[in-house]
Amino acid sequence: MNPARRTTALASTAVVLATAGTLLTITPASAATTCASPVFKRQFFANTGFSGTPKKTDCDSVIDQNWGTGAPASGLPKDTFGVRWTVTRDFGSGGPFTLAASGLDGIRVYLDPGTADARKIDLWKNVTTTVSKTVNVTVPKGKHTLRIDYVNWTGSAKVKFGYTPRTSATADKVKPLAPTGTSVAYDSATGKAKLTWAKNKEMDLAGYRVYRRTGDAWTSLTTTTATSYTDGTLPVTGASYYYEVRAYDKAGNESAGTADQLVTTADRTAPAVPTGLDTSLSLSGIQIEWTEVAGAASYRVYRAPKGSSSYVGIGDPTTASYLDTSAAEESTYTYRVTALDAAGNESARSAAVTTTRPDTTAPPAVTGLEVTPTGYGFSLSWDPNPAPDLGRYVVYRGELLGDDEEKVCSVHEVEWLSADTTSYEYATLPDGEEACLFVDAYDDNWWSAWKTAGEANIVTATELDVTPGVVTPEGSPLELDASGAEGDEGNLLDWNWSAGSQETTGYRVYRWNTATEAYEKIADVAGDVTSYHDTGALRGTASFYWVTTLAADGTESVPAGDYAVSTP
Repeated sequence: MNPARRTTALASTAVVLATAGTLLTITPASAATTCASPVFKRQFFANTGFSGTPKKTDCDSVIDQNWGTGAPASGLPKDTFGVRWTVTRDFGSGGPFTLAASGLDGIRVYLDPGTADARKIDLWKNVTTTVSKTVNVTVPKGKHTLRIDYVNWTGSAKVKFGYTPRTSATADKVKPLAPTGTSVAYDSATGKAKLTWAKNKEMDLAGYRVYRRTGDAWTSLTTTTATSYTDGTLPVTGASYYYEVRAYDKAGNESAGTADQLVTTADRTAPAVPTGLDTSLSLSGIQIEWTEVAGAASYRVYRAPKGSSSYVGIGDPTTASYLDTSAAEESTYTYRVTALDAAGNESARSAAVTTTRPDTTAPPAVTGLEVTPTGYGFSLSWDPNPAPDLGRYVVYRGELLGDDEEKVCSVHEVEWLSADTTSYEYATLPDGEEACLFVDAYDDNWWSAWKTAGEANIVTATELDVTPGVVTPEGSPLELDASGAEGDEGNLLDWNWSAGSQETTGYRVYRWNTATEAYEKIADVAGDVTSYHDTGALRGTASFYWVTTLAADGTESVPAGDYAVSTP
Protein backbone atom coordinates (compact mmCIF):
# COMPACT_ATOMS: atom_id res chain seq x y z
CA MET A 1 0.00 0.00 0.00
CA ASN A 2 1.36 3.41 -0.97
CA PRO A 3 -0.75 6.06 0.81
CA ALA A 4 -0.15 9.66 -0.14
CA ARG A 5 1.03 11.85 2.73
CA ARG A 6 0.04 15.42 3.51
CA THR A 7 3.09 17.48 2.52
CA THR A 8 4.16 21.05 2.05
CA ALA A 9 4.34 22.47 -1.42
CA LEU A 10 6.49 20.30 -3.63
CA ALA A 11 9.64 21.51 -5.19
CA SER A 12 10.23 21.24 -8.90
CA THR A 13 12.25 18.07 -8.47
CA ALA A 14 10.84 14.63 -7.57
CA VAL A 15 10.68 13.59 -3.93
CA VAL A 16 11.31 9.93 -3.05
CA LEU A 17 9.33 8.52 -0.11
CA ALA A 18 9.93 5.20 1.63
CA THR A 19 6.56 3.59 2.32
CA ALA A 20 5.95 0.03 3.55
CA GLY A 21 9.36 -1.06 2.32
CA THR A 22 8.70 0.31 -1.21
CA LEU A 23 10.25 3.35 -2.84
CA LEU A 24 7.44 5.51 -4.20
CA THR A 25 8.25 8.38 -6.53
CA ILE A 26 5.91 11.37 -6.36
CA THR A 27 6.26 13.72 -9.30
CA PRO A 28 5.14 17.34 -9.31
CA ALA A 29 1.86 17.91 -11.15
CA SER A 30 3.65 20.15 -13.60
CA ALA A 31 5.76 17.26 -14.87
CA ALA A 32 4.59 14.22 -16.92
CA THR A 33 4.31 11.05 -14.83
CA THR A 34 5.22 7.69 -16.32
CA CYS A 35 4.79 4.48 -14.30
CA ALA A 36 6.46 1.29 -15.48
CA SER A 37 3.99 -1.60 -15.86
CA PRO A 38 2.69 -3.34 -13.80
CA VAL A 39 2.75 -0.31 -11.44
CA PHE A 40 -0.47 1.72 -11.52
CA LYS A 41 -0.60 5.37 -12.49
CA ARG A 42 -2.66 7.13 -9.82
CA GLN A 43 -4.51 10.45 -10.28
CA PHE A 44 -6.25 12.50 -7.57
CA PHE A 45 -9.25 14.70 -8.49
CA ALA A 46 -10.98 17.30 -6.34
CA ASN A 47 -14.36 16.06 -7.63
CA THR A 48 -16.26 12.81 -8.13
CA GLY A 49 -16.53 13.18 -11.90
CA PHE A 50 -12.80 12.89 -12.60
CA SER A 51 -12.94 16.17 -14.47
CA GLY A 52 -10.31 18.81 -14.90
CA THR A 53 -6.63 18.53 -14.21
CA PRO A 54 -5.65 16.03 -11.53
CA LYS A 55 -4.46 17.67 -8.38
CA LYS A 56 -1.76 15.08 -8.08
CA THR A 57 -0.34 12.19 -10.17
CA ASP A 58 1.97 9.48 -8.87
CA CYS A 59 2.70 5.74 -9.12
CA ASP A 60 1.14 3.06 -6.92
CA SER A 61 2.24 -0.58 -6.92
CA VAL A 62 -0.64 -1.81 -4.71
CA ILE A 63 -4.18 -0.48 -4.41
CA ASP A 64 -4.83 -0.78 -0.70
CA GLN A 65 -5.42 2.61 0.96
CA ASN A 66 -7.29 3.78 4.04
CA TRP A 67 -7.44 7.57 4.30
CA GLY A 68 -9.97 7.61 7.14
CA THR A 69 -11.85 10.93 7.30
CA GLY A 70 -8.90 13.01 6.13
CA ALA A 71 -7.94 14.25 2.69
CA PRO A 72 -5.93 11.75 0.66
CA ALA A 73 -3.43 14.36 -0.52
CA SER A 74 -2.54 18.00 -0.15
CA GLY A 75 -4.90 20.27 -2.00
CA LEU A 76 -7.81 17.79 -1.92
CA PRO A 77 -10.98 17.98 0.16
CA LYS A 78 -11.62 15.34 2.78
CA ASP A 79 -14.96 14.56 1.08
CA THR A 80 -16.18 14.57 -2.51
CA PHE A 81 -12.93 13.57 -4.20
CA GLY A 82 -11.97 10.89 -6.76
CA VAL A 83 -8.94 8.69 -7.36
CA ARG A 84 -8.25 6.87 -10.63
CA TRP A 85 -5.71 4.08 -11.13
CA THR A 86 -4.72 2.82 -14.59
CA VAL A 87 -2.22 0.24 -15.78
CA THR A 88 -1.55 -1.29 -19.18
CA ARG A 89 0.29 -4.58 -19.08
CA ASP A 90 0.96 -7.67 -21.14
CA PHE A 91 -1.22 -10.57 -19.91
CA GLY A 92 0.65 -13.13 -22.01
CA SER A 93 -1.80 -15.84 -23.12
CA GLY A 94 -4.54 -14.32 -20.96
CA GLY A 95 -7.01 -16.71 -19.40
CA PRO A 96 -9.26 -16.76 -16.32
CA PHE A 97 -8.69 -14.04 -13.71
CA THR A 98 -10.37 -12.91 -10.49
CA LEU A 99 -11.03 -9.20 -9.91
CA ALA A 100 -11.68 -8.25 -6.28
CA ALA A 101 -12.64 -4.76 -5.04
CA SER A 102 -13.83 -3.31 -1.70
CA GLY A 103 -14.11 0.05 0.02
CA LEU A 104 -16.00 3.09 1.16
CA ASP A 105 -17.63 4.58 -1.02
CA GLY A 106 -17.88 4.03 -4.80
CA ILE A 107 -15.69 1.66 -6.84
CA ARG A 108 -15.80 0.84 -10.54
CA VAL A 109 -13.40 -1.53 -12.31
CA TYR A 110 -12.91 -1.46 -16.10
CA LEU A 111 -11.07 -3.87 -18.40
CA ASP A 112 -10.05 -2.06 -21.58
CA PRO A 113 -12.18 1.07 -20.91
CA GLY A 114 -13.90 2.41 -23.98
CA THR A 115 -14.76 -1.05 -25.29
CA ALA A 116 -18.07 -2.84 -25.05
CA ASP A 117 -18.71 -4.53 -21.72
CA ALA A 118 -15.61 -2.89 -20.25
CA ARG A 119 -17.09 -2.35 -16.76
CA LYS A 120 -16.56 -5.49 -14.67
CA ILE A 121 -17.35 -4.21 -11.13
CA ASP A 122 -19.84 -1.45 -10.28
CA LEU A 123 -20.22 -0.48 -6.56
CA TRP A 124 -21.19 3.16 -7.11
CA LYS A 125 -23.03 4.58 -4.09
CA ASN A 126 -22.41 6.48 -0.87
CA VAL A 127 -22.23 3.90 1.89
CA THR A 128 -21.44 3.83 5.60
CA THR A 129 -20.17 0.24 5.65
CA THR A 130 -17.55 -1.43 3.52
CA VAL A 131 -18.81 -2.92 0.27
CA SER A 132 -16.97 -5.55 -1.75
CA LYS A 133 -17.35 -7.62 -4.89
CA THR A 134 -15.38 -10.38 -6.60
CA VAL A 135 -15.89 -11.39 -10.24
CA ASN A 136 -14.28 -13.95 -12.55
CA VAL A 137 -13.35 -12.72 -16.01
CA THR A 138 -11.49 -14.09 -18.99
CA VAL A 139 -8.72 -11.83 -20.20
CA PRO A 140 -7.71 -12.24 -23.85
CA LYS A 141 -4.04 -12.67 -24.63
CA GLY A 142 -1.77 -9.68 -25.13
CA LYS A 143 -1.81 -6.16 -23.68
CA HIS A 144 -4.86 -4.81 -21.83
CA THR A 145 -5.68 -1.81 -19.64
CA LEU A 146 -7.19 -1.95 -16.16
CA ARG A 147 -8.83 1.19 -14.75
CA ILE A 148 -10.13 1.52 -11.21
CA ASP A 149 -12.24 4.57 -10.36
CA TYR A 150 -12.84 5.40 -6.69
CA VAL A 151 -14.93 8.22 -5.22
CA ASN A 152 -15.57 9.34 -1.67
CA TRP A 153 -18.68 11.36 -1.11
CA THR A 154 -18.72 11.65 2.68
CA GLY A 155 -17.22 10.05 5.72
CA SER A 156 -14.34 7.62 5.83
CA ALA A 157 -12.44 6.78 2.66
CA LYS A 158 -10.74 3.49 1.92
CA VAL A 159 -10.27 1.33 -1.19
CA LYS A 160 -8.71 -2.02 -2.05
CA PHE A 161 -8.36 -3.80 -5.40
CA GLY A 162 -6.49 -6.81 -6.70
CA TYR A 163 -6.42 -9.00 -9.81
CA THR A 164 -5.03 -12.51 -9.79
CA PRO A 165 -5.04 -15.42 -12.24
CA ARG A 166 -7.18 -18.44 -11.44
CA THR A 167 -4.77 -21.35 -11.32
CA SER A 168 -6.89 -24.42 -10.70
CA ALA A 169 -6.74 -27.08 -13.41
CA THR A 170 -10.52 -27.02 -13.74
CA ALA A 171 -10.67 -23.26 -14.30
CA ASP A 172 -7.55 -22.64 -16.38
CA LYS A 173 -7.39 -24.46 -19.71
CA VAL A 174 -5.31 -21.82 -21.48
CA LYS A 175 -1.77 -22.76 -22.44
CA PRO A 176 0.94 -20.21 -21.74
CA LEU A 177 2.61 -18.51 -24.65
CA ALA A 178 5.80 -20.11 -25.86
CA PRO A 179 8.96 -18.46 -24.54
CA THR A 180 10.71 -16.04 -26.89
CA GLY A 181 14.27 -14.94 -27.54
CA THR A 182 15.65 -18.47 -27.40
CA SER A 183 19.30 -19.00 -28.31
CA VAL A 184 21.96 -21.61 -27.67
CA ALA A 185 25.73 -21.41 -27.41
CA TYR A 186 27.90 -24.52 -27.69
CA ASP A 187 31.37 -24.76 -26.17
CA SER A 188 33.27 -27.35 -28.18
CA ALA A 189 36.07 -27.40 -25.60
CA THR A 190 33.81 -28.45 -22.71
CA GLY A 191 31.10 -30.09 -24.77
CA LYS A 192 28.43 -28.05 -22.95
CA ALA A 193 25.51 -26.16 -24.48
CA LYS A 194 23.98 -23.09 -22.78
CA LEU A 195 20.38 -22.29 -23.63
CA THR A 196 18.87 -18.86 -22.83
CA TRP A 197 15.42 -17.31 -23.36
CA ALA A 198 13.35 -14.27 -22.44
CA LYS A 199 11.20 -14.21 -19.34
CA ASN A 200 7.62 -15.21 -20.04
CA LYS A 201 4.93 -12.60 -19.33
CA GLU A 202 2.36 -15.01 -17.87
CA MET A 203 1.12 -13.95 -14.43
CA ASP A 204 0.51 -17.58 -13.43
CA LEU A 205 3.82 -18.86 -14.74
CA ALA A 206 5.16 -21.81 -12.74
CA GLY A 207 8.38 -22.35 -14.68
CA TYR A 208 9.98 -23.72 -17.82
CA ARG A 209 10.77 -27.16 -19.15
CA VAL A 210 13.82 -27.75 -21.34
CA TYR A 211 13.72 -30.53 -23.92
CA ARG A 212 16.41 -32.05 -26.14
CA ARG A 213 15.81 -34.05 -29.30
CA THR A 214 17.90 -36.38 -31.39
CA GLY A 215 16.08 -37.96 -34.29
CA ASP A 216 12.36 -37.90 -33.48
CA ALA A 217 12.59 -38.56 -29.73
CA TRP A 218 12.31 -35.66 -27.27
CA THR A 219 13.91 -35.99 -23.83
CA SER A 220 12.97 -33.77 -20.89
CA LEU A 221 16.19 -32.37 -19.38
CA THR A 222 15.09 -30.10 -16.56
CA THR A 223 12.37 -27.97 -14.99
CA THR A 224 13.48 -24.50 -13.91
CA THR A 225 12.23 -21.05 -12.97
CA ALA A 226 15.37 -19.46 -14.41
CA THR A 227 15.73 -18.23 -17.99
CA SER A 228 18.82 -20.23 -18.85
CA TYR A 229 20.06 -23.80 -18.66
CA THR A 230 23.43 -25.40 -19.32
CA ASP A 231 23.38 -28.95 -20.67
CA GLY A 232 26.49 -30.83 -19.62
CA THR A 233 25.24 -34.27 -20.68
CA LEU A 234 25.80 -34.00 -24.44
CA PRO A 235 27.76 -36.91 -25.90
CA VAL A 236 30.76 -35.72 -27.93
CA THR A 237 29.92 -37.86 -30.90
CA GLY A 238 29.43 -35.28 -33.65
CA ALA A 239 25.69 -35.87 -33.62
CA SER A 240 23.11 -33.11 -34.04
CA TYR A 241 20.77 -32.23 -31.20
CA TYR A 242 17.86 -29.83 -30.99
CA TYR A 243 16.60 -27.92 -27.96
CA GLU A 244 13.29 -26.27 -27.23
CA VAL A 245 11.82 -24.56 -24.17
CA ARG A 246 8.20 -24.76 -23.06
CA ALA A 247 6.53 -22.66 -20.37
CA TYR A 248 4.04 -24.19 -17.95
CA ASP A 249 1.61 -22.50 -15.60
CA LYS A 250 0.33 -23.26 -12.14
CA ALA A 251 -2.64 -25.15 -13.58
CA GLY A 252 -0.26 -27.53 -15.35
CA ASN A 253 -0.86 -26.20 -18.87
CA GLU A 254 2.23 -26.38 -21.05
CA SER A 255 2.96 -24.03 -23.94
CA ALA A 256 4.06 -24.95 -27.41
CA GLY A 257 7.79 -25.32 -27.85
CA THR A 258 10.12 -22.60 -29.01
CA ALA A 259 11.78 -22.82 -32.40
CA ASP A 260 14.29 -25.68 -32.37
CA GLN A 261 17.82 -24.64 -31.46
CA LEU A 262 20.45 -26.78 -33.21
CA VAL A 263 23.74 -27.92 -31.69
CA THR A 264 26.16 -30.13 -33.57
CA THR A 265 28.51 -31.61 -31.03
CA ALA A 266 32.23 -32.07 -31.37
CA ASP A 267 33.10 -35.64 -32.26
CA ARG A 268 35.75 -37.18 -30.08
CA THR A 269 34.13 -40.56 -29.58
CA ALA A 270 35.19 -43.54 -31.64
CA PRO A 271 32.49 -45.88 -32.95
CA ALA A 272 31.84 -49.22 -31.30
CA VAL A 273 34.08 -52.18 -32.09
CA PRO A 274 32.70 -54.24 -34.99
CA THR A 275 31.25 -57.60 -33.98
CA GLY A 276 30.00 -60.71 -35.74
CA LEU A 277 33.04 -60.98 -37.97
CA ASP A 278 32.70 -63.94 -40.35
CA THR A 279 34.15 -65.14 -43.62
CA SER A 280 32.84 -67.01 -46.63
CA LEU A 281 34.33 -68.10 -49.93
CA SER A 282 33.63 -66.94 -53.46
CA LEU A 283 35.26 -67.50 -56.82
CA SER A 284 36.91 -64.06 -56.53
CA GLY A 285 38.47 -64.36 -53.07
CA ILE A 286 37.60 -64.36 -49.35
CA GLN A 287 34.43 -62.49 -48.37
CA ILE A 288 34.60 -60.85 -44.90
CA GLU A 289 31.36 -59.62 -43.31
CA TRP A 290 30.45 -58.15 -39.93
CA THR A 291 27.60 -56.46 -38.13
CA GLU A 292 27.05 -52.86 -39.18
CA VAL A 293 28.21 -50.33 -36.55
CA ALA A 294 26.00 -47.35 -35.75
CA GLY A 295 27.70 -44.06 -36.66
CA ALA A 296 30.42 -45.65 -38.77
CA ALA A 297 31.29 -43.82 -41.98
CA SER A 298 33.75 -46.49 -43.10
CA TYR A 299 35.68 -49.52 -41.90
CA ARG A 300 39.28 -50.69 -42.07
CA VAL A 301 40.13 -54.33 -42.77
CA TYR A 302 43.40 -55.68 -41.39
CA ARG A 303 45.04 -58.96 -42.46
CA ALA A 304 47.91 -61.05 -41.10
CA PRO A 305 49.31 -64.22 -42.75
CA LYS A 306 49.28 -67.50 -40.86
CA GLY A 307 51.77 -67.55 -37.99
CA SER A 308 52.21 -63.73 -37.92
CA SER A 309 50.85 -61.07 -35.54
CA SER A 310 51.73 -58.22 -37.89
CA TYR A 311 48.49 -56.87 -39.33
CA VAL A 312 48.38 -54.71 -42.45
CA GLY A 313 45.42 -52.64 -43.62
CA ILE A 314 44.15 -54.01 -46.92
CA GLY A 315 40.89 -52.13 -47.48
CA ASP A 316 38.61 -49.27 -46.33
CA PRO A 317 35.06 -50.25 -47.34
CA THR A 318 32.06 -48.03 -46.55
CA THR A 319 29.77 -51.02 -46.03
CA ALA A 320 29.97 -53.91 -43.54
CA SER A 321 31.65 -56.31 -45.94
CA TYR A 322 34.85 -56.64 -47.93
CA LEU A 323 36.05 -59.02 -50.64
CA ASP A 324 39.74 -59.85 -50.32
CA THR A 325 40.72 -60.64 -53.90
CA SER A 326 44.44 -60.50 -53.11
CA ALA A 327 44.37 -63.56 -50.84
CA ALA A 328 46.35 -66.41 -52.37
CA GLU A 329 44.55 -69.70 -52.98
CA GLU A 330 45.17 -72.44 -50.40
CA SER A 331 46.68 -69.84 -48.02
CA THR A 332 45.52 -69.08 -44.46
CA TYR A 333 44.92 -65.55 -43.12
CA THR A 334 43.64 -63.88 -39.94
CA TYR A 335 41.40 -60.81 -40.27
CA ARG A 336 40.38 -58.00 -37.89
CA VAL A 337 38.19 -54.94 -38.60
CA THR A 338 37.84 -51.44 -37.11
CA ALA A 339 35.11 -48.82 -37.54
CA LEU A 340 35.77 -45.16 -38.39
CA ASP A 341 33.34 -42.26 -38.06
CA ALA A 342 33.13 -39.15 -40.25
CA ALA A 343 35.56 -37.32 -37.95
CA GLY A 344 38.18 -40.03 -38.41
CA ASN A 345 37.85 -41.57 -34.95
CA GLU A 346 38.83 -45.24 -35.22
CA SER A 347 37.56 -47.97 -32.93
CA ALA A 348 39.60 -50.75 -31.42
CA ARG A 349 40.09 -53.83 -33.59
CA SER A 350 37.49 -56.56 -33.65
CA ALA A 351 38.00 -60.12 -32.54
CA ALA A 352 40.06 -62.07 -35.05
CA VAL A 353 38.73 -64.61 -37.53
CA THR A 354 40.94 -67.04 -39.47
CA THR A 355 40.18 -68.76 -42.75
CA THR A 356 41.90 -70.40 -45.71
CA ARG A 357 41.23 -69.56 -49.33
CA PRO A 358 40.84 -72.90 -51.12
CA ASP A 359 40.98 -73.74 -54.76
CA THR A 360 38.05 -71.80 -56.22
CA THR A 361 38.18 -73.26 -59.72
CA ALA A 362 34.90 -75.04 -60.44
CA PRO A 363 34.89 -78.39 -62.28
CA PRO A 364 34.16 -78.14 -65.99
CA ALA A 365 30.63 -78.75 -67.24
CA VAL A 366 29.70 -82.43 -67.59
CA THR A 367 29.98 -83.72 -71.17
CA GLY A 368 28.79 -86.72 -73.11
CA LEU A 369 25.34 -86.89 -71.53
CA GLU A 370 23.05 -89.39 -73.25
CA VAL A 371 19.39 -89.67 -72.32
CA THR A 372 17.38 -92.74 -73.36
CA PRO A 373 13.59 -92.81 -72.84
CA THR A 374 12.48 -96.04 -71.14
CA GLY A 375 9.34 -97.66 -69.81
CA TYR A 376 10.22 -96.35 -66.34
CA GLY A 377 11.41 -92.83 -67.36
CA PHE A 378 14.95 -92.16 -68.59
CA SER A 379 18.32 -93.85 -68.55
CA LEU A 380 21.23 -91.38 -68.29
CA SER A 381 24.97 -91.82 -68.86
CA TRP A 382 27.80 -89.30 -69.18
CA ASP A 383 31.57 -88.93 -69.43
CA PRO A 384 33.62 -88.99 -66.20
CA ASN A 385 34.43 -85.41 -65.12
CA PRO A 386 38.19 -84.71 -65.17
CA ALA A 387 38.25 -82.41 -62.10
CA PRO A 388 40.90 -83.78 -59.67
CA ASP A 389 38.89 -82.67 -56.63
CA LEU A 390 35.54 -83.94 -57.91
CA GLY A 391 33.14 -84.43 -55.02
CA ARG A 392 29.73 -85.39 -56.46
CA TYR A 393 27.22 -85.14 -59.32
CA VAL A 394 23.72 -83.67 -59.33
CA VAL A 395 21.05 -84.71 -61.84
CA TYR A 396 18.63 -81.95 -62.94
CA ARG A 397 15.38 -82.34 -64.84
CA GLY A 398 13.15 -79.57 -66.09
CA GLU A 399 10.51 -78.48 -68.54
CA LEU A 400 10.90 -76.30 -71.60
CA LEU A 401 9.20 -72.93 -71.43
CA GLY A 402 8.73 -70.43 -74.23
CA ASP A 403 7.95 -70.57 -77.93
CA ASP A 404 9.63 -72.40 -80.78
CA GLU A 405 12.05 -69.52 -81.42
CA GLU A 406 13.44 -69.39 -77.89
CA LYS A 407 12.95 -71.88 -75.09
CA VAL A 408 14.20 -71.89 -71.52
CA CYS A 409 14.83 -74.99 -69.41
CA SER A 410 13.30 -74.49 -65.93
CA VAL A 411 14.95 -77.20 -63.81
CA HIS A 412 14.89 -78.76 -60.36
CA GLU A 413 17.22 -81.18 -58.61
CA VAL A 414 16.47 -84.89 -59.05
CA GLU A 415 19.30 -86.77 -57.34
CA TRP A 416 22.74 -86.34 -55.76
CA LEU A 417 25.25 -89.02 -56.81
CA SER A 418 28.75 -90.02 -55.76
CA ALA A 419 31.80 -88.93 -57.75
CA ASP A 420 32.44 -92.46 -59.10
CA THR A 421 29.03 -92.62 -60.80
CA THR A 422 28.55 -91.96 -64.53
CA SER A 423 25.01 -93.26 -65.03
CA TYR A 424 21.59 -92.93 -63.46
CA GLU A 425 18.21 -94.61 -63.90
CA TYR A 426 15.64 -91.83 -63.54
CA ALA A 427 12.25 -93.24 -62.54
CA THR A 428 9.32 -91.04 -63.53
CA LEU A 429 5.91 -91.54 -65.11
CA PRO A 430 6.47 -91.95 -68.88
CA ASP A 431 3.50 -90.02 -70.20
CA GLY A 432 5.01 -88.53 -73.35
CA GLU A 433 6.18 -85.17 -71.96
CA GLU A 434 9.20 -83.38 -73.38
CA ALA A 435 11.94 -82.90 -70.77
CA CYS A 436 15.30 -81.14 -70.50
CA LEU A 437 18.05 -82.75 -68.42
CA PHE A 438 21.65 -82.14 -67.48
CA VAL A 439 24.19 -83.32 -64.91
CA ASP A 440 26.28 -80.88 -62.84
CA ALA A 441 29.61 -81.67 -61.14
CA TYR A 442 30.67 -80.30 -57.71
CA ASP A 443 34.19 -80.29 -56.27
CA ASP A 444 35.16 -80.78 -52.63
CA ASN A 445 34.70 -77.05 -51.96
CA TRP A 446 31.17 -77.05 -53.38
CA TRP A 447 32.00 -75.18 -56.56
CA SER A 448 30.19 -76.22 -59.71
CA ALA A 449 30.01 -74.99 -63.29
CA TRP A 450 26.22 -74.58 -63.07
CA LYS A 451 26.00 -72.85 -59.67
CA THR A 452 28.98 -70.55 -60.17
CA ALA A 453 28.93 -69.76 -63.89
CA GLY A 454 25.56 -71.03 -65.16
CA GLU A 455 27.28 -73.49 -67.48
CA ALA A 456 25.57 -76.80 -68.36
CA ASN A 457 25.25 -79.13 -71.36
CA ILE A 458 21.48 -79.57 -71.59
CA VAL A 459 19.90 -82.51 -73.40
CA THR A 460 16.23 -82.62 -74.39
CA ALA A 461 14.29 -85.89 -74.69
CA THR A 462 10.66 -86.96 -74.96
CA GLU A 463 9.30 -89.60 -72.60
CA LEU A 464 7.66 -92.76 -73.87
CA ASP A 465 3.92 -92.71 -73.42
CA VAL A 466 2.92 -95.93 -71.62
CA THR A 467 -0.23 -94.59 -69.98
CA PRO A 468 -3.36 -96.78 -70.30
CA GLY A 469 -5.80 -96.19 -73.08
CA VAL A 470 -8.67 -96.52 -70.59
CA VAL A 471 -9.40 -93.61 -68.28
CA THR A 472 -9.99 -94.43 -64.60
CA PRO A 473 -13.57 -93.35 -63.78
CA GLU A 474 -14.33 -91.02 -60.87
CA GLY A 475 -16.42 -91.75 -57.79
CA SER A 476 -14.56 -94.72 -56.27
CA PRO A 477 -15.05 -95.28 -52.51
CA LEU A 478 -11.40 -96.28 -52.35
CA GLU A 479 -8.18 -94.26 -52.17
CA LEU A 480 -5.24 -96.13 -53.74
CA ASP A 481 -1.52 -95.45 -53.31
CA ALA A 482 1.00 -97.47 -55.38
CA SER A 483 4.81 -97.37 -55.01
CA GLY A 484 7.52 -99.00 -57.07
CA ALA A 485 9.42 -102.08 -55.92
CA GLU A 486 12.83 -101.56 -54.35
CA GLY A 487 13.74 -105.25 -54.01
CA ASP A 488 12.09 -108.61 -54.72
CA GLU A 489 8.88 -107.84 -52.83
CA GLY A 490 7.20 -106.32 -55.88
CA ASN A 491 5.21 -103.13 -56.24
CA LEU A 492 3.27 -102.19 -53.10
CA LEU A 493 -0.41 -101.20 -53.24
CA ASP A 494 -2.11 -99.61 -50.23
CA TRP A 495 -5.73 -98.53 -50.08
CA ASN A 496 -8.38 -97.39 -47.67
CA TRP A 497 -12.14 -97.54 -47.96
CA SER A 498 -14.35 -94.58 -47.10
CA ALA A 499 -17.75 -96.19 -47.68
CA GLY A 500 -18.92 -95.82 -44.07
CA SER A 501 -20.56 -98.77 -42.34
CA GLN A 502 -21.35 -100.63 -45.57
CA GLU A 503 -19.60 -104.01 -45.50
CA THR A 504 -17.41 -105.47 -48.23
CA THR A 505 -16.55 -109.12 -48.80
CA GLY A 506 -13.17 -108.30 -50.33
CA TYR A 507 -11.16 -106.36 -52.87
CA ARG A 508 -10.12 -107.06 -56.45
CA VAL A 509 -6.78 -105.91 -57.89
CA TYR A 510 -6.25 -105.19 -61.61
CA ARG A 511 -3.11 -104.36 -63.63
CA TRP A 512 -2.98 -102.79 -67.07
CA ASN A 513 -1.83 -105.17 -69.82
CA THR A 514 -0.24 -103.21 -72.66
CA ALA A 515 -0.59 -106.22 -75.00
CA THR A 516 -4.36 -106.59 -74.57
CA GLU A 517 -4.85 -102.90 -73.79
CA ALA A 518 -7.07 -103.77 -70.83
CA TYR A 519 -6.99 -103.87 -67.03
CA GLU A 520 -6.74 -107.55 -66.06
CA LYS A 521 -7.48 -109.07 -62.67
CA ILE A 522 -4.36 -110.23 -60.84
CA ALA A 523 -5.73 -110.92 -57.34
CA ASP A 524 -8.75 -111.07 -55.02
CA VAL A 525 -8.07 -110.31 -51.36
CA ALA A 526 -10.17 -110.57 -48.23
CA GLY A 527 -12.21 -107.73 -46.87
CA ASP A 528 -9.88 -107.21 -43.92
CA VAL A 529 -6.79 -106.77 -46.13
CA THR A 530 -5.85 -103.28 -47.36
CA SER A 531 -2.52 -103.85 -49.11
CA TYR A 532 -1.04 -106.06 -51.83
CA HIS A 533 2.49 -106.81 -53.13
CA ASP A 534 2.54 -107.35 -56.89
CA THR A 535 5.54 -109.61 -57.37
CA GLY A 536 4.47 -110.38 -60.93
CA ALA A 537 5.08 -106.83 -62.17
CA LEU A 538 8.07 -106.38 -64.42
CA ARG A 539 11.00 -104.35 -63.09
CA GLY A 540 12.12 -101.35 -65.09
CA THR A 541 8.66 -100.30 -66.18
CA ALA A 542 5.57 -98.38 -65.11
CA SER A 543 2.66 -100.48 -63.85
CA PHE A 544 -0.90 -99.13 -63.68
CA TYR A 545 -3.46 -100.50 -61.21
CA TRP A 546 -7.16 -100.54 -60.36
CA VAL A 547 -8.63 -101.75 -57.07
CA THR A 548 -12.37 -102.30 -56.47
CA THR A 549 -14.50 -103.41 -53.54
CA LEU A 550 -16.59 -106.59 -53.78
CA ALA A 551 -20.14 -106.69 -52.43
CA ALA A 552 -21.84 -109.85 -51.13
CA ASP A 553 -23.72 -110.26 -54.43
CA GLY A 554 -20.44 -110.16 -56.36
CA THR A 555 -20.84 -106.66 -57.75
CA GLU A 556 -17.83 -104.36 -57.82
CA SER A 557 -17.47 -100.70 -56.97
CA VAL A 558 -16.05 -98.01 -59.21
CA PRO A 559 -12.26 -98.64 -59.29
CA ALA A 560 -9.58 -96.45 -57.71
CA GLY A 561 -6.45 -96.04 -59.83
CA ASP A 562 -2.72 -95.31 -59.38
CA TYR A 563 0.64 -96.25 -60.87
CA ALA A 564 4.06 -97.45 -59.68
CA VAL A 565 7.40 -97.00 -61.41
CA SER A 566 10.43 -99.21 -60.71
CA THR A 567 13.89 -99.10 -62.21
CA PRO A 568 15.64 -102.24 -63.52
